[in-house]
Amino acid sequence: MRNLTGNQNELVAHLKAHSLATDGPYKLSSGIESDWYLDGRQTTYDGLGANIVGRCVLEVMEPSADAIGGMTMGADPIAVATAILAPRPLRAFSVRKEIKAHGAGGRLVGPIRAGDRAVVVEDTVTTGGSMGKAIEALREAGVEVLQAIVLVDRSGGAAATRLAALGVSLVSLLEPRDLGVGA
Repeated sequence: MRNLTGNQNELVAHLKAHSLATDGPYKLSSGIESDWYLDGRQTTYDGLGANIVGRCVLEVMEPSADAIGGMTMGADPIAVATAILAPRPLRAFSVRKEIKAHGAGGRLVGPIRAGDRAVVVEDTVTTGGSMGKAIEALREAGVEVLQAIVLVDRSGGAAATRLAALGVSLVSLLEPRDLGVGA
C-alpha cells in the first residue's frame, strides 16, 4: 500500500462509499471494458466530496497557475471546488468538446484567456485522450498548460506517456490499487 496523505485517505473513503461500482462489466468512454467503474461525479458534485477533492488537488497543484479546468463535465466540479478553496485567486473554466455555434461561441467557457497559466483536471483517466484534447484546445487559445491532475489514473502509465508527448506532466492522486480494485 502506498503512503497517502490524510486528504487522499479521505478521498479514498468517499470514492469507495459513493462512487465505486465493482459489479461490472462496464464499457468505459475509451471503449475499454472493465469489471469496475468509478462515477467520480458522485463525489465531485457532493459538497463534502468536492471539499475533499479541492484539498487534494491543491496539495499537488502548480502554485503559479492562474486557472484550472478541463473537459466538461468531469473537470467542472473539480475546478470549481479547487478555485473556491484556493488560498489565492484561481479561476475555473471548462473546455467544450466542440465549438459552440451560438452565443459567444468557442470551446472555452469561463474566465480563461490567452496568456493564462492553467492546470488541466479530470476525475478518471483511462487513455488520456480527453485530457490531451483539452490541452490542445487551451494551447490553440494561447493558454500555457503547466500540468495535468487526475483523481484516479486507471491507465497503467499510458495517460502519463500520452501527456508527456505533449510536454505536460500528469499527477495522479490515486491509482486503482488505492481503491482496492485492479487496473
